[in-house]
Amino acid sequence: MKGGMTNDTIAALATPVGGGVAVVRISGPHAVELAEQVWRCRNRRPLAQLPARTLHLGEAGEADGMAIDRCLAVRFQAPASYTGEDMVEIHGHGGGLVARQILLALLNQGARHAEPGEFTRRAFLNGKMDLTQAEAVADIVQAHSLMALRLGKRQLDGRLGQQVAGIYDRLSLLLAEVESQLDFPDEEIERVPGQKLASELAALQQETQMLLESRLEGEVLRQGVSLVLAGPPNVGKSSLMNAILGRDRAIVNHLPGTTRDTLEEFAHVRGIPVRLIDTAGIREARNAVESAGIARALASMREAQVVIWVSDVRKPMQTQAMPPDFARLPVLGVLNKCDRLPVGSTPPARTGEVCVSALTGDGLEELFDAVERMVWHNPHEHEPEVAVGARHAALLEQAMPSLREAEQNLLDDQPEMAAVALRDALEPIGMIHGKTVLPDVLDTIFSRFCIGK
Repeated sequence: MKGGMTNDTIAALATPVGGGVAVVRISGPHAVELAEQVWRCRNRRPLAQLPARTLHLGEAGEADGMAIDRCLAVRFQAPASYTGEDMVEIHGHGGGLVARQILLALLNQGARHAEPGEFTRRAFLNGKMDLTQAEAVADIVQAHSLMALRLGKRQLDGRLGQQVAGIYDRLSLLLAEVESQLDFPDEEIERVPGQKLASELAALQQETQMLLESRLEGEVLRQGVSLVLAGPPNVGKSSLMNAILGRDRAIVNHLPGTTRDTLEEFAHVRGIPVRLIDTAGIREARNAVESAGIARALASMREAQVVIWVSDVRKPMQTQAMPPDFARLPVLGVLNKCDRLPVGSTPPARTGEVCVSALTGDGLEELFDAVERMVWHNPHEHEPEVAVGARHAALLEQAMPSLREAEQNLLDDQPEMAAVALRDALEPIGMIHGKTVLPDVLDTIFSRFCIGK
């Protein structure tokens, strides 16, 4: 369905293969008609005559009468459905074969297999949600932390869309006022002074800037942070990874060079989704295999958002220094094996370094605090109500120069130029929540959705 709406009826599996229940979705003008060709109620009443929004027991089968599954069906009558169209869901037993056979039977009756995100795209095009809410569906499905999940839920509830719509509507009123003064210059109507209009526009710029400043939180919570454990061999990087994960994921051995390749796992640090990467110890390679592992470790460090450089607290620091080429990376120094120090001795930690024991867990909370500070760049005590994504931020940045220009034009008593600048600002802001949006932009947004969503 590239471009815009179509009148065909779509179907797709809406649940992962292999779960306890398999849900097949159907949406479009012939959803009920097609479903009746595949699913039959036990009391033989047609699905169209059964109460909507209620599960009914029946049986799914092929056109030749061969049974597929005893299952449930529920219909949703337009516009009171997820997509705003007539919809049917067939709930069968979990397992890939059952779901595929039900879906295949629907396709054989004339349904078209849905494209990624097409159900949600139709919901947006039918006015069931704005574009920020549609994007929130994907954010919720892909959330890797509770904080990201709650942020997606607030966006699905319309928090971000309402803020953007508020800015858009007030800008539209300002533009209407400016244009009315241009269209009726000689009429005896009460005019809002340009100074007051400029003041209102300055307040809108401040709101827009505050939204723009939430970009870091949005990017971190949606995409996660790449956190690389690096350092010399046998300093306890793999043990530290296991300690952060709370389980034995990486192989740990006293022999140097145990880790030969990068090892990745998702973790949560203070509510931040983290892609934790364990790497091979960095030293002069002893063979081709170790050389390849070290090359991957260095590549991971270059791409990391945070590098945890792990050292053994018992060894001289000068022999465990990070390669000078990486000095400008966002590095957090960690001294491991602090439990091995003699009683009463003080670890030689420098400013910003954290002393931990991967074996006992001592110092892990301080390490998490330090990671949190590095990610947010400042104390982060409260969960954000809204946080824009990369697409939203790019559009806000596009609008800001036009907003500043319009304000200056109003102060300089140049309403014609102010009107042009206001129109230029309205277009990208409208694209955030879908007031103004091009079909190819929708194609890009919904291409990241799962099929069936």
